[in-house]
Amino acid sequence: MYNWFECKVRYEKLLENGMQKTVTEPYLVDALSFTEAEARIIEEIKPFISGEFTVSDIKRVKYAESFFNETGDRYYKAKLYFITLDEKSGSEKKTAVNMLVQASALKEAVETVEKEMGRGMIDYTIAAVTETALMDVYPYSAESAKNSKPQE
Repeated sequence: MYNWFECKVRYEKLLENGMQKTVTEPYLVDALSFTEAEARIIEEIKPFISGEFTVSDIKRVKYAESFFNETGDRYYKAKLYFITLDEKSGSEKKTAVNMLVQASALKEAVETVEKEMGRGMIDYTIAAVTETALMDVYPYSAESAKNSKPQE
């Protein structure tokens, strides 16, 4: 299970017309703490940004599931309602959960959620699927753990 942190990185970006513009871009990292999230995002984006940059904001975000697709170039937030039956009162209960989906288009994101949720037995409805502003997502991996440890 991932423990996601959204990190906003502020830096000077060189635009296509040659002008410099200060931008703030959000990234998602898997970490155990705010401190680790900051260290991981700095390490991950250092090769891609030339010059000075700052991590301007870090906040914890909750995604129940994450569905990655290497061919997808966008990230979508899918809000689902799990429908359960309360046996005492006999009424339906809806529990909202958010899922992170990597896809090329909105339709593909919806299809991915339906395919993955079809594997389970729980009743659900899709309340919303929206494109996020996330530039990239860095899940925890053995490779990133190896790179973050000091060399002996």
